[in-house]
Amino acid sequence: MSIPPQKVTPPVSTAVFGQAVSAHRAPMADMAPWIARIHAAQINGEPNQLVSCGLFSDTTVLRVILKGNWHAETRAGPCFFKQAALLFGPHAERMPVSYKGPLHTVAVSLVPGACAALGGPKVSDILNRVLIDGEFGLDGPAMFKQFDPESGPEVWMDVLEDFVRQLVSGRVCAEIEQVTRQFDEAAFANPNIKVKHFASRHDIEAKRLERVIKRDFGLTPKQVLRRARALDMAAHLRGVANPDEAEDLALRYFDQSHLNRDFVALLGMTPTQFVRTPQPLLTLSLEHRQQRRLEALGRAAPDSIKPWQDPPQRINQTAS
Repeated sequence: MSIPPQKVTPPVSTAVFGQAVSAHRAPMADMAPWIARIHAAQINGEPNQLVSCGLFSDTTVLRVILKGNWHAETRAGPCFFKQAALLFGPHAERMPVSYKGPLHTVAVSLVPGACAALGGPKVSDILNRVLIDGEFGLDGPAMFKQFDPESGPEVWMDVLEDFVRQLVSGRVCAEIEQVTRQFDEAAFANPNIKVKHFASRHDIEAKRLERVIKRDFGLTPKQVLRRARALDMAAHLRGVANPDEAEDLALRYFDQSHLNRDFVALLGMTPTQFVRTPQPLLTLSLEHRQQRRLEALGRAAPDSIKPWQDPPQRINQTAS
């Protein structure tokens, strides 16, 4: 006899609704097959102010640090960076990071499959790892010459997108498989979908699906879906998800212990601890992903007002 799901009650987010936390946008049409999102942050801080946080991303990210002292606890050990061009692999779990003083950074999140199609490193080999420019075939000093540190986030995003455009045009690129794009969208729409049902619906052998997803996401299909479920809930708890989806997100978990187990395994803390712990950098990446998710599912138009930036009267109704 099956037991019906129990009501899950996530802790209330203490995030400030309606506050834009970073500059980010969708790519231009010609870069949409390769780039998931473009984002930049210009965080001011005292020279000796240390901020501890984390990153938890479902994509490979090319990140350029224009200013700041950055530390990351990676699968290969601790890494320290100043001005650098870095390739962050997708995360199987939250990566602890910290920075000291002001931080100016710009990044592109690549769509699943882009790293392999562009002849980059094997995604499963760079999970929770960070590669410096020379390790993945880029000329870091040449990249930095294209940036004016004083021009600001909007210009930085345009410059980095154009750099990726040049990179793509200069290589013989493989096609990203359609099933990879379909699975990415399925993870956005319903990460509780059964893998065997997805395979049957898209007429693909289960073993082949496993190989393709492992190649393009670095994880098994079940792991990708589990991560997507946690990322959506984490975005809700940080106040950067559509408030109207709160009940649906909670119902993805069988019960409270299921939610707690997944959060401890993937984010290193319970949902209550997650809400109480400042997460500035992680909140930025969660917002980028949620906007891309809503756009991919046709629930938001590019550059539209985000649901978490709704007028105050709706925010008050949601909170009541």
